[in-house]
This record gives sequence, C-alpha cells and structure tokens, in this order.
Amino acid sequence: MSLLAQHIPADDPDQMALADQQTTLGWAELDQMMNRAVNLLHTLDLGPERRLAVFAENSTETVVAYVAAALAGVSAVPVNFHLTPDELAYILEDSASALLLVGPETAGRGVQAAQSVSDTPGSPPIAVMGWRCSDHAEVDSWEHGLTHASDEPPPTDIPPVPHLFYTSGTTGRPKGVDAPPALFRGGRTVEQYFATCATPNAAIGTHLVVGPMYHAGPFSATRNLMGGAPVVVMGRFDAEATLAAIDRYQINAVFMVPTHFTRLLALPAEMRQKYRTDSLVSVTHSGAPCPVSVKRAIIDWLGPIVSEGYGSTEVGGSCHINSEDWLAHPGSVGRPVPPFEVLIVDEEGNELPPGQEGRVYFTDTSGRGISYRNDPEKTAAAHLRPGVFTLGEIGYTDEDGFLYLTDRFSDMVVSGGVNIYPAETEQVLADHPGVADAACIGVPDEEMGEQLKALVVPADPANPPEETEIIAFCRDRIAHYKCPRSVELISEEQLGRSAMGKINKQALRAPYWKG
Repeated sequence: MSLLAQHIPADDPDQMALADQQTTLGWAELDQMMNRAVNLLHTLDLGPERRLAVFAENSTETVVAYVAAALAGVSAVPVNFHLTPDELAYILEDSASALLLVGPETAGRGVQAAQSVSDTPGSPPIAVMGWRCSDHAEVDSWEHGLTHASDEPPPTDIPPVPHLFYTSGTTGRPKGVDAPPALFRGGRTVEQYFATCATPNAAIGTHLVVGPMYHAGPFSATRNLMGGAPVVVMGRFDAEATLAAIDRYQINAVFMVPTHFTRLLALPAEMRQKYRTDSLVSVTHSGAPCPVSVKRAIIDWLGPIVSEGYGSTEVGGSCHINSEDWLAHPGSVGRPVPPFEVLIVDEEGNELPPGQEGRVYFTDTSGRGISYRNDPEKTAAAHLRPGVFTLGEIGYTDEDGFLYLTDRFSDMVVSGGVNIYPAETEQVLADHPGVADAACIGVPDEEMGEQLKALVVPADPANPPEETEIIAFCRDRIAHYKCPRSVELISEEQLGRSAMGKINKQALRAPYWKG
C-alpha cells in the first residue's frame, strides 16, 4: 500500500484532499496521481544531489510536485516565481538542480534560464517539464509523464532529503539553506519522514494556503497534506476570494502575513459579514511585524485563535505567542520555543538584562545554528559563537521572557511579508548612467508594513533622472518586488558615506519613522 493511501476514507474515497480554483482531487484520485508522480521522478536523472527546482505559481500541481519530491527522496528547491531568467539561472546553477518544473505563467522564463545554464561550459543540461504548457514546445509535458508512469505504490525504504530554500542575503545574491528540523524532521526512510507529518497542526482539519508556496510558511501545507489534512490552495491573494474559500470549504486553519490581515480588514463590513468564518480554529501569522492595531482588530473579529510565529527560513520558528499571551503583552513576538533560547547582547557581545535593548541572538541548544550553502563567510557572520545566531534584529525581553523587536541592524526590508535586501537593488542602481550613488531603505507603508525607497545621488544634479525612469530601469533588470516604490534625490553629503564606504542606514531611515 502507498503511504498516502492510509488517508483514504473507507466510506468516501472521493472526499476532498486537495483543491485549487480549477481542480478538486479526492483522496483516492490524489493517491493514484501521487504514485505516478513519485514513480516518474524515480525514472529521471536528477544528478548527484537528486535535486529539482519548482518555479511555478500556486496550484494543485505545485503541491503534488513538492509532495512527490519528498516521497521520492528528492530535494526540491522552491523558487520565487517573480524572478527574472538571470535570477533564476543563478539559483539553478548554485543548487545543482537537474530538472526545472514550471507552470504556464513561468514557462518562458524557465526555458530561458535553463538554457542559459546549460550553455555554460562544464554545466550539465537542465531539463524543463511543466503542467498546462502545451504552447511551449521546449517544455516536456508533466501530464504526459504522469500518464505513462506506473501507478503502483513506489518504494518507501529510500532515505528522505531536505528541501533547499533560498533566502536573499545582504550581498544581493540569494543563499541556499537546507530545510531546518522545524520544517524537515527527517528519518531513515521516506516512510519514517511521512509518519512525522502527522502533527497536531495537520490534525486541526482543512488548511487554506493563501501565500506563495516558495515561502516556508505556506510550504508547510505539503506536510499537512502528508499528515492527512485536506488542503485548499489559492493563487494570488484576493481578500474577498479568501473569505469565500473559508466559507465554501469550511476552512479550519490558515497561515497569513500581516498584509493579508490589513487587506481583509479593509473590506467593507457588509462584505465581511457575507461569509462565515466560524469554522476557523487556527490563524497563524509570521513573515513581518504586525502593527498592534491590526492584530487587535483581527483578534476582535476572528476570536482568540490567532497565533504568531517568529523565525526565518534558516531555522524555522524560534518564538511563538498565542492570542491570550499577546493581549497581555501587546507587540511581543512571543517566547522562544525549544531548542532555542533568546539572548540580548550589546555591540561587544555582552549579555543584557530584561528591559535593555540590544542585538537579538538565539542559542540553538541542538548546536545546529545556521548554515548557508556555498557561503562559509555568511554562515560565520550570522553567529556570535557556534550555535548562537542572529536574524539581524534589535529588541529586548521583558521580565516574563517575552521578546519585543524594535529595529534591525541588518538592512533587510520586509514588505508585505516578503524579504527585500537593498544591496541587490543598489547594485542595479549603480549601473544607471544618471546615478552617482544610491542607498535603499525601508519606509513606512500603511498596507505593506514598509516599502523600499531609493535615495539617489544624481550624476548631474542639474539634470537628474526622473523617478519613473529609475524605477523602470530597475524593473527591466530584477524582479518587480525588489524594485523601489519611490525615489528621492539627495546630495552626497546627505547620503553620508564614510571614508570606509559605509552608510548609516539607521540614520537615513530615522526621519521617515519618526513618530
């Protein structure tokens, strides 16, 4: 018997297991499809690291591809579907992916990126396979592959391997990190790994996916599905469509980011009242700081079922807080969860007592810490000492051990739950003939939490480039979410670059965040 078959209800094998806006699969149908997908992957040459990349928008096929990879002992690389061909090519090459899976929205860019890597001397060819891609002759058909693959239960005694996530770095180049224990519990065989997915979270009931699955939070839906939880996956976020899905499918659990909360709360009251949300028993959020007023409003609306996880792709959740504790400690991101312990230090690394603001570090009592693929320097820079790492935040703890974040000593900007690292955008701006120097910072944005602003020193102050021209220049070269939303022209003195070439971005941000 296949692993997924144990979730087929004896009295209703067609009970919904996985759905998107076009397709609904029952448990029996999903089981057969998963057998074919796993067996298909077993027939392919996926290179010495057995790795494939998924460059596709949310769909049932995307979920099937991720779960099939896990059950085939294959390492999947979830790739941001907004990336340009050049950005994608870097990840394909760095990750040693031998296969690229695409959807109809990403097929053209995927083919271009794979060809670019394959044309590089010494690089092995990268195959491209996709669903609903009949218009692209260069893309092998996923559907054809499934049709011709065996539907017999695949082997379950092979070792599982962690997925490889990519998180951008301050150098501007994304860095690969193996899925941490919080996201991949391992085991000697895929059967043992499958068993670890039957968590209390999976037992909650039907889960709704509203965020892109290249993020670790929404990606958890794959483990919930393996744990027996039905999953409904949505495409790009739409506030009313989300409420309609909660009502239609009687959703029990959903993972969101604060921007989703803001957009839901912005709906007219009569529209919100149109849809039932009383099936919800768990609403988890992460990805960015949530304004106190927004979180209080969400709890008032949905009830004390809102919890927050603070952490990162590199380590998973390092802190957690439920509604009751948050209402008693508004603004906190919670207390650390095992195996993590929080540590606040000054700039010399000396530990600070509760109430004093400093750099936030975590002690990983397992000794793991953070490890970046192919980047020992970045790995070392994230650690105060072995097993003691930082996510780049400034904050403090209270007497009860709750952590509060007040700033970042890294340059990362979090906009709508998406991490943006200004260094990459600054490198693009440096190539603009009308830009002498530039710095990008995060400034307040009512809907997105913060947005990226470019502070530009023009090459010719008498004839500076237009804001629209600068933004368009960036959009032609990098993914749109990495581009500045606004541009301000400043002088070289205002930029304040030191003799060592450093910029005090905290000072640059301060005027915009005052009050």
